[in-house]
Parts: sequence; C-alpha cells; structure tokens
Amino acid sequence: MTDVLVIKLLRDALVTVLLVSAPILGVGMFVGLIVSIIQTTTSIQEQTLTFVPKIVAIFATIIIFGAWMIKMLVGYTNNLFALIAKIGIG
Repeated sequence: MTDVLVIKLLRDALVTVLLVSAPILGVGMFVGLIVSIIQTTTSIQEQTLTFVPKIVAIFATIIIFGAWMIKMLVGYTNNLFALIAKIGIG
C-alpha cells in the first residue's frame, strides 16, 4: 500500500462524509436561523423553542435524503472492499 493510495482513501472518506452530512447540517442551520429571526422579532427568548423545529426538520431531511445517503455510503464501502480484495491478491 503506497502513500498515494492511503491519501486517496482518506480523501474519498472525507468527501463521502461531507456529502452525506451536508443536507442534514444545511437544513439544521437554515431552520435555526429562521427560528432565531422569529425569536428576535417577537422577543421570545425561550431556549427550548429551537430544538423542536430543528428535530422535525432533520428527521424530515433524513426521510427525504436517506436513500441517497445510504447509496453513497454503500458505494464507498463497496469500493473499499474491492480495493481490499485487490491488495490481498497482490
């Protein structure tokens, strides 16, 4: 196993993690921003108010993007196993 191969594996792993987590993080940030704007304009400073909309939005995002996330992770895992088989053969 060469240095280039290890760097490629780490790069692919980081890209996969970023792609899979991006929809969830983006929706969480967007909903948090909207709730913060609503809290500021109405002067309601309840800390627990931000959690419920974020949780609902994140669950909805997982339901919508879940199949795509699993497909991405399975594709990366299949590539990793194929590479392990290549290395094992020599």
